[in-house]
Amino acid sequence: MRALILNGPNQPFELSEVPDPIPGPGEAVAKVYACGSGLTIQHVKAGRMAANFPLIIGHEIAGEIVEIGPGVSNVKIGDGVTSYYYINCGHCKWCLSGYEPLCENTGGNVGRECDGGYAEYIKLPAHLFLKFPDGIDYKTHPAEMGVSMDALATPYKVLKRGRVKAGETVAVFGAGGGVGIHQLMMARWANTRVIAVDVAEEKKQACLDAGADEFINPEKVNTIEAILDLTDGEGADVAIDYVSATATLEAAAGALRRHGRMITLGGAGAKFQVDSMEMLRKEQDLLGSRYTTRADIIATYELIAKREVWPIVTDIRPMEEADAIHDRVEKGEVIGRAAITMN
Repeated sequence: MRALILNGPNQPFELSEVPDPIPGPGEAVAKVYACGSGLTIQHVKAGRMAANFPLIIGHEIAGEIVEIGPGVSNVKIGDGVTSYYYINCGHCKWCLSGYEPLCENTGGNVGRECDGGYAEYIKLPAHLFLKFPDGIDYKTHPAEMGVSMDALATPYKVLKRGRVKAGETVAVFGAGGGVGIHQLMMARWANTRVIAVDVAEEKKQACLDAGADEFINPEKVNTIEAILDLTDGEGADVAIDYVSATATLEAAAGALRRHGRMITLGGAGAKFQVDSMEMLRKEQDLLGSRYTTRADIIATYELIAKREVWPIVTDIRPMEEADAIHDRVEKGEVIGRAAITMN
């Protein structure tokens, strides 16, 4: 098969012929139609995240099962599938409770600790493959269906984590990013008032088109004051931070109203300070959210099948142009998401 090999950080992809994967017990192999080119895997390519090189990166796949190993019953040949990013065990108390990101026996991530989706075929433990529900045309829209397991499913989980209700005000920090812009879409789907917060002024219109009611640029105004002005001094019900730098975390927490919820999703992972008396007085929640769950991924694809939501994919390229697409991801030039097709 053809595969894009990374021999080390900050190296160009090497498009190579490598042996087709063969499934062992409990494993399955899928033909990959497309794989998303998100910032997470760009962190690996750029050396900001550790990985086992040489490596095939990528995890946001749309594919079809072509071979199964002994003992596999959750998928069959011909099933359209995506993958689950975390290599969870599937049997610890957290996995069995539907909290797979908290798996006690995690084996890392697809495309970091094992070969991923930047190839014509991918082999994984079979339970990491998730079947698409009826109505998902993954062959016609492989790029869109590939990226959705992260770009839309992660924001879907955040809505649940933050107990977001219709009529509330939701502020999204890092709103112009690949997942942030989809959070705007999902917040709009949830019938909330949506405030986009981002320093990329050139992405303002894209944020508004995705579902934002207002756009705030922290380089032009004080973020907390701007959110308070837009909410008659009350603040946001929910603040979602995809940047997670000290400044954005403190602004998100400072912009909350009574019973407000702030949610952080990785990013810079910086330390920050909050006023504990304000938290007490207003009964606020500061929350973390890791990726998404298997159930939330399936629920997201069911929304897609009904066309209630649809991912934003603006750059789709063949394997030969993988370096070019990653250069754009690195520079923050992609609106929504980008993807590589394998045929």
